[in-house]
Amino acid sequence: HLINTVLLRSMPRAEYNPDNIGHFGLAHENYTHFTSPIRRYPDLLVHRAIRHVLAGKKPKSFTYTVENMQAFGEHCSDTERRADDATRDAVDWLKCEYMLDKVGESYAGIITSTTSFGLFVELQDIYVEGLVHVTALGNDYFHFDPVRHSLTGEHSKRIFRLGDQVNVKVVRVNLDDRKIDFELSEKLQRQTGKTAKTEKKSRRKDKGKGKHKRKKTAMRRKSR
Repeated sequence: HLINTVLLRSMPRAEYNPDNIGHFGLAHENYTHFTSPIRRYPDLLVHRAIRHVLAGKKPKSFTYTVENMQAFGEHCSDTERRADDATRDAVDWLKCEYMLDKVGESYAGIITSTTSFGLFVELQDIYVEGLVHVTALGNDYFHFDPVRHSLTGEHSKRIFRLGDQVNVKVVRVNLDDRKIDFELSEKLQRQTGKTAKTEKKSRRKDKGKGKHKRKKTAMRRKSR
């Protein structure tokens, strides 16, 4: 699911065009689709064009010119984008409505996107996404790496990467803006940036200091 989402985000949005550029996924040089003429107008145009060819008629005698097809493609691409945006807006609203009474609750989630202003986390099992703002990541300055899709704390060296599992708490739901805010529901020690490796190193260092002190004391006693 995560890989599919990232791949889709990296690709340009599809559009209808009269120029035959083939199909990248299927590796076909010549491609068109004609599956749903009852709900998708471009498919109806394709049906008309295929019927014209099967009837043995010449391309020049086709009902629509190249300019007409170009205009149809632009119009259909625009209306499809608007329909997608309306669907997304409605789904986001319903997700916010569902989460309204969940403020204060904690969930397990996966980081689905990293930006310079924070992390987007999708809750497991319920597929609701929200933002952990960079200011909620602890008292540190975080550097965003767009290539590695990561945020790294300057002082703590803590790294948040795409696909990392985190526990979050719902802190705010804005129904009007269709936004949900999370914060990390982890221990303060982790928020301040001490990783497991750093903690082990510091413990070893302290242990070593203790041994060194004991040796010095023993030597002093012996000399006396």
